[in-house]
Amino acid sequence: MDTAPAPGSETGETGDSPAPPAPAPPHPAPDAPPALGRKVRSAARWSLINTVVLRLGNFATGIVLARFALGPAEWGVYGIAQTVLLVLLSANELGVGLAIVRWEGDPRRFAPTVLTMSTLSSGLLYVVLFAAAPTVAGLLGSPDAAGVLRVMCLCVLIDGIAQVPGHFLTREFAQGKRMVIDGLNFVVATSLTLLLAFQGWGAMSFAWGAVAGNVVTLVGCALAAPGTLKYGWNPEQARALLRFGLPLAGASMLALAVVNVDTMVVGATLGNVALGFYVLAFNISGWPVRIISEAARRVSFAGFSRLAGSPEALAQGFSRALGVLITVTVPICVLLGGLALPVIQLIYGDRWGPAAAALPWLMALGLIRIGAELAYDCLVALGQRRSLFLVQGLWLVALVPVLLAASHLNGIVGVSQAHVLVAGGLVVPVFLFALGRGGIGVGRIARACAWPFLGGAVMAAIILFLEPRFGDSRLALLAICTLALAGYTVCVLPSRDFLRGVDRGDRPHRGRHRAATPARSTQQDVR
Repeated sequence: MDTAPAPGSETGETGDSPAPPAPAPPHPAPDAPPALGRKVRSAARWSLINTVVLRLGNFATGIVLARFALGPAEWGVYGIAQTVLLVLLSANELGVGLAIVRWEGDPRRFAPTVLTMSTLSSGLLYVVLFAAAPTVAGLLGSPDAAGVLRVMCLCVLIDGIAQVPGHFLTREFAQGKRMVIDGLNFVVATSLTLLLAFQGWGAMSFAWGAVAGNVVTLVGCALAAPGTLKYGWNPEQARALLRFGLPLAGASMLALAVVNVDTMVVGATLGNVALGFYVLAFNISGWPVRIISEAARRVSFAGFSRLAGSPEALAQGFSRALGVLITVTVPICVLLGGLALPVIQLIYGDRWGPAAAALPWLMALGLIRIGAELAYDCLVALGQRRSLFLVQGLWLVALVPVLLAASHLNGIVGVSQAHVLVAGGLVVPVFLFALGRGGIGVGRIARACAWPFLGGAVMAAIILFLEPRFGDSRLALLAICTLALAGYTVCVLPSRDFLRGVDRGDRPHRGRHRAATPARSTQQDVR
C-alpha cells in the first residue's frame, strides 16, 4: 500500500517589516564546505532511516490489505485516484514553494506570498477536480472512482497549505523532525485505512486514510517550523516567484504524467482488474525508488544548490551520489525482477500471480527513474528549468502512443516493455546531453554506473542458472539471493574508494599527512 504523499513543502516569514522585493534566484552563497558536508550527511542518514522505516510499514500494510481485504478491482480504483492525485500535487503550488529551498537570503521575507499563492492555486485545483471527478473517472475507465477522487484529492488543498513549513525543514536539512512528522502521518493514515478496509469501505479506505495522514503532517510541519503559516501578498515577489516556479511546476507535472500515464492507459483499455495487477507490479517496482531515491531527494536538491556555483564540485558530487544510488539499487532491482513470480506469490498470494509478468520490465524502469530523478534535481540546481520542461514533454509525447499500441498488443506486459523502450532509448540520451551541457560528462556517469551494472549482469546470470535447479521454496529463494548478492559484492568492491570519495592514490598517505593536508580533507568532505 502507498498512501498519498505527505505534504512536502516548507515556508516561513517574520512579518516585522514591510516585505521587500523578492530576492533574485542566483546560486546562494555556499556554506563552508565541511559544514555543508556534515549537514548533508546527517540529513541523508535521517532521511534514509525515515524512508526505510515508513516504506517497510507501507509494505507490510499492503500485504495485509492485498491478502485479506482488497482484490484487484479495488486496487485498480485506488490506482486511478492515486494517479490523479499525484499529477495534481506535482503543480498544485505552481512550483513557487521550491524558492524557499533555492533562493538566497532569508526566505521569511517572501514566504507569506508563497503561502498565499500556494493555497489559492491548490484550492482552485480542488474545486475544478471536484466538479470534473465523474467525467475524469469515466474517461479513465473507472466510473466508480469518482467518489474516491473527490475525497482523496482533499490532499491537494492540505498540501498547498503545508508547502511553506515543509520546505523550511528541507532548507535547514531538518530530516530528524521530518522523521517524527512522517511517522505520525503513517500511524494515523494506516490505522484509519485498515479500520475502514476491514469494514468494507474498499478503495475509499485509502482516501480517508490519506486525508487524515496529511492533516497530521500539516500540523506537524507547522509546529516544527513555527511562525511560517502567515499569509501576505507582494505583487513584485509574486511575479518573480511565478517566473521561477512555473517552469518547475510544468516539468514536475510532466514528470509525474510520464510515470502515471500508464495507469490511465491500462485503466481505459484493459479495465480495473488488469489495472489492479499492474498497479501492484508497479508499486513493487517502486520500492527502490521510494526507499532509496526518495531519501536522497530530500537532501539532493538542497545539496546541489549549494554546490551549483562550483562546476567541478557539482560534477563530483553528482557522480558520487549517482554511484551510491545505483550501487544500492541494482541488486534490489535484479532480485525482484529475476524472482518476480515466486516473490509475488510468497508475499501477496497466488491470486496476484498475473502481476509477475510485468515486474521484470518495471524493475528496469525503476532503475532508470532513480537516475532520472537525481539528474532532474541537479539540472534544477543548475537553473536549466527550460531544458527539463522540454525533456519531460518529449518523454510524454513519445510515450503515450507507444503505450496505447503496446496495451492492445500485449496487455500489461506490453505497457511495461513500452515504458522501458522509450525511457532507455530516448530519454536517457537526452538527460545525458543536458547534464553534459551543465558540465557533467558522460565519462563521470559511466564511471559511477560501470561496476554496479557489471554486478547486476552477474546477479542475473546466477539467478537464471540457479532458479530452475533450486526451485522456488523459501529456502531455495534464500540460497539464490545469498549467492547472487555475493557475486554482486565481488563485482562492486573495486568501486568502494570512488563511492567513499577517496582518491586511490591518497589512501596510503592519509594517516601520515592528515595534519599537513587540510585542503584535501575539505575536498573529500564536499564529495
